Amino acid sequence: MNETFTPKTFTIPELSGISAKNIEEHMKLYKGYVTNANLIIEKVAELSKDAENLPAQAGNTYTIGELQRRFGFEFDGMRNHEYYFSQFEGGSTAFITGSPLYQKIELTWGSFETWLAQFKATAMTRGIGWAMLYYDPTTNRLLQTWVEEQHLGQLIGLTPILALDMWEHAYVYDYPTSEKKKYVEAFFANLNWKVVEERFVK
Repeated sequence: MNETFTPKTFTIPELSGISAKNIEEHMKLYKGYVTNANLIIEKVAELSKDAENLPAQAGNTYTIGELQRRFGFEFDGMRNHEYYFSQFEGGSTAFITGSPLYQKIELTWGSFETWLAQFKATAMTRGIGWAMLYYDPTTNRLLQTWVEEQHLGQLIGLTPILALDMWEHAYVYDYPTSEKKKYVEAFFANLNWKVVEERFVK
């Protein structure tokens, strides 16, 4: 029997520029991803019980295919949000100059300020999605990219180091879409860099 995914709990303090209402509503969406990921696994298992006859059951085969196509969206939505919310736990902390991640960023982009400007520019990409910073263990590099929706554009085999949700639901209770830049600034003002640093060190 498949084990089910369980929504994680996050201890998030009062944030500056991101309201408790927005976090509350955002958390409901996260739990929806967990629920839907579990539901898809359950439905695929149910539809696959008579595996030998699946080729003859065109309806089931099509349904299973579409469910599996949807699974990546729901699962990555769940995981992305777990990275996102955990970055606020413990309150904001300063990024320590000279830390392993800080040094790696400077080595890659020349300076922290240059990287930050590029990351914020990525976050302002038109449309819904995520600005992500990854570590590639194969080449020992940091890479950043824009992830469409929850799943399209994820870099395979890389570890997420920093995840910034740029769907409207992440800030709509606090800022209109024309002011999402203020949300990006609020995100960094509340970021616990220790959490981000620990991901890189691990």
